[in-house]
Amino acid sequence: MTLHLFNSLTRRVEPFAPLDPACPTMYVCGPTVYNYVHIGNARGPVVFGVLADLLRRRYGGLKYARNITDVDDKINAAAAAQDVPISAITDRFAAAYREDMAALGVAPPDIEPAATAHIGPIIAMIERLIASGHAYAAEGHVLFAVDTFADYGKLSRRDPDDMLAGARIEVAPYKRGAGDFVLWKPSTPDLPGWHSPWGVGRPGWHIECSAMAAAHLGETIDIHAGGIDLQFPHHENEIAQSECAHGGHTFARVWLHNGMLTFAGAKMSKSIGNIERVHDLVQAHPPEALRYALLSAHYRQPLDWSDALIEQSVRTLDRLYGTLRDLADVDAGPRIPDSIERALDEDLNTPAALAELARIAGEARKAVDADTRAALKAELLGAGLALGLLQQAPADWFARGVADDDDARIQALIDARIDAKKARDFARADAIRDQLAIAGIVLEDTPQGVRWKRG
Repeated sequence: MTLHLFNSLTRRVEPFAPLDPACPTMYVCGPTVYNYVHIGNARGPVVFGVLADLLRRRYGGLKYARNITDVDDKINAAAAAQDVPISAITDRFAAAYREDMAALGVAPPDIEPAATAHIGPIIAMIERLIASGHAYAAEGHVLFAVDTFADYGKLSRRDPDDMLAGARIEVAPYKRGAGDFVLWKPSTPDLPGWHSPWGVGRPGWHIECSAMAAAHLGETIDIHAGGIDLQFPHHENEIAQSECAHGGHTFARVWLHNGMLTFAGAKMSKSIGNIERVHDLVQAHPPEALRYALLSAHYRQPLDWSDALIEQSVRTLDRLYGTLRDLADVDAGPRIPDSIERALDEDLNTPAALAELARIAGEARKAVDADTRAALKAELLGAGLALGLLQQAPADWFARGVADDDDARIQALIDARIDAKKARDFARADAIRDQLAIAGIVLEDTPQGVRWKRG
C-alpha cells in the first residue's frame, strides 16, 4: 500500500515517499501559549497525530516536531496585564495545552521545541540571511526582503499585490518594501529581549519555526502541516527565509493544511468571540466523543461544530462500545484491518475509516461463529487503535459522569433514554440504561412512568 497526500504546494494528491525510507520527518505548527486553545486549534494535532501513527507503522520510524511559541506580543500583553514574567503565562498554558491534547487522545510529538530555547539558532539564521543579501537591518529591526526571493507566493499562489492587501501588513518607514516582514525587532526594558548583533530584541514569529525545524529535522523536511489560516503569511514566509538561508534547498517537500472549524457557519475565532475552549469541552463532554467529531469530516474540508455533532458522536461511540461489551467473552487483541489502512492512505480519509469502523462493528454484532467473532473483535479494536478510538474498557465509557452527578443529571439521562426509545434508537436507549446501571442507578417502570433509585 502507498500513502497518498494532497500537497498544498502542487495542488494535487501525490504518492508520499520520504527522503529517508526508515524515518520520515514532519513538522506541525503548535500553539502560541497565552491562553487556553479553542477546539479549532485541536483539529490539526488530532488529524496529524493519526498521520504520525500511520507513518510509524509504514516506515518503522518518524521524527515528529510540534513547536511551542513562547515569545509573542500576545504573551507579552497577557504577562503585563497580570504583572508577571512571560514564563508564568507560557508555563501555565503550555501545560494546559498538553493536558487538553492528552485528554483528546493526542500523543506528544517526538520533539517539542520552544522558541525561547532557540534564540541562538534564530540569530544565526538571520545572520545568514543578511550575509546573502536576503535581509537587512534597520532601526533595530531586521527584515526579510521579499523581492529577493523570486518564488515568494508559490505556496498560496496569490499575486504579491493581492497578498499585501489582505495581510494587514504594517507599513513602517524603515521598510524597503511594503511586504518585507520582520525577523527581529527591538525590545524596550519592559519587554522580554535577548542580546543580538542588532541590539536587545526578540524574534519575529515566522523565523522561529524555520529555525526550530532546521535545528531538529534538517534543512529539508518531508512534511510540514498546519491550519489553512497559516498558509499565508506564516508558511509562505517560512519557505522564503528557510530556502534563502539554506542556499535554495527545498524547505518542505509536502505541505498539508487542515480546514477550519466553523460555528453556525462562521469561522471559529477568538476575535469574533464564537470559540469553544478545549479545556471547557473536555469537562462537559466525553473527550473521546470530541475526538470522534474532529475526525468525522475530511481534514481538508471545513467542519461545522455544534452540540448536535458532539451528541451524535456520543451516540455512535455508545453503539461501538456496546458492541465491544457484547464481545467481552471473546479473547482477541487489536489487528488494524487493511481496509482502514487503505482509507487512511487516501489522503487521510478519516470519514471513510469511520464508516469502515461502523461496518466492522455491524458485522461483529451479527456474528455467531466463535472464530468470526474473534476476528471481528480484533479488527474493531485495531480500527479504533488506528484512529485513537475505543481505547478504554466499555464499562469505563458507560460509567462516565453519573456516579458523582446530581439528581437532575440522572433524570436528564432517563429522559434521553425515553426519547431514544420513542425514536426507536434502541442502541442509544440500551447504552443509557447500561450507563445508569454501572453507576448503581436502578430503573423501575411504573404506571406513572419511569422511576429510579440508587441500588
